[in-house]
Amino acid sequence: MGPSDTSAQRQAKWIKRFLRTYWLVIALHFAAQLWAFLFLSYPMGPHEFYYDVLLYPTLLMSAVVGLTQFVDAIAPKYSFVLLFVSGTIIAMMIIHLNMDIRIIGALMLLPIFASAIFFRLDLTLFTSALQAAAFFILYRWDYWFKYYLNDFDLIAVPLFLLVGTLVAGIIIINGRELASDLEATLTAKQNLMIENAVIRKLSTTDALTGLYNHISFHEFYEKALEYGNQGAPFHLALIDIDNFKRINDKYGHRTGDAVLARVAKVIKENISPADIASRYGGEEFAILFFEKSYEEAYELADRVRQQLSETLHEELENTAVTVSIGLKSYSEGATKEQLFEEVDELLYTAKKSGKNTTLTPLQQTRHLQSV
Repeated sequence: MGPSDTSAQRQAKWIKRFLRTYWLVIALHFAAQLWAFLFLSYPMGPHEFYYDVLLYPTLLMSAVVGLTQFVDAIAPKYSFVLLFVSGTIIAMMIIHLNMDIRIIGALMLLPIFASAIFFRLDLTLFTSALQAAAFFILYRWDYWFKYYLNDFDLIAVPLFLLVGTLVAGIIIINGRELASDLEATLTAKQNLMIENAVIRKLSTTDALTGLYNHISFHEFYEKALEYGNQGAPFHLALIDIDNFKRINDKYGHRTGDAVLARVAKVIKENISPADIASRYGGEEFAILFFEKSYEEAYELADRVRQQLSETLHEELENTAVTVSIGLKSYSEGATKEQLFEEVDELLYTAKKSGKNTTLTPLQQTRHLQSV
């Protein structure tokens, strides 16, 4: 979702909030007029009050707001125009019914200030023009409104509308500048976050294979030991490419790099998202298996070995490379060095006993007994 979509959604929400406010204003005006008639001295009879002051104006204002809501639902592009037209009509009706209250003309300022929320100068100018037209209509055709105005009011009310428009315009211009500065700040912050993420990725991963690097492996390894001491089992596997020096000597380091990248790809394809694979150094890889039984970890590690033994490399004259693997589960109380040395010993034995093998402590015991 782009910035324009977000802005449109925000404006649509504000339109609906204004419409709800209009309904509240109508309800409050209805209640205030009824309370004044029932409990204060009101200068008209019941029939005239209920029809001319209560029923007719309330129905008219409700019809205007209802029409605006209908248009907002079927043709939102006209919502702004009708929103402030209806607001102006409501202000005119309230002013007409309460013209004896000297400050009531200030209601015409409210639609102008309300339009500033949308940060659209054209909308504010349109709303200001509506208020000027409303004042002219009331003055020209509403006798009682004209009756309660004096010469000062004829100058003050238009002047207030002009000043209100200028203030709203200043709010809009400053708001736009603030929004622009905020957007620039957010963009700079996002770019910085992206740069930091890239730097973080480069500092934690091996550029050639895309796996975690040596330093990252030890960070994850220490965390795994913490979890292991809390009762969460994990398994450590060390993988070494067989005869890799011979590949580099015969085919060159570029071919060796291609083989390393392909081995890493096979490893990534066979482990689960919960596991951590890293290039430990040279042609050696390390995997931390989490959330798995020992049997499941062995199955994944051996699947890597088997798949690599069947993967042909064009750079190696369509021959495969094999790997030797040592695998052991964490035992409670084992130190970081102890577990790593035990797995490294398993890897060493696997390479001595014919290579292309996944060796575990149980298999190592059987091998020693057979020897």
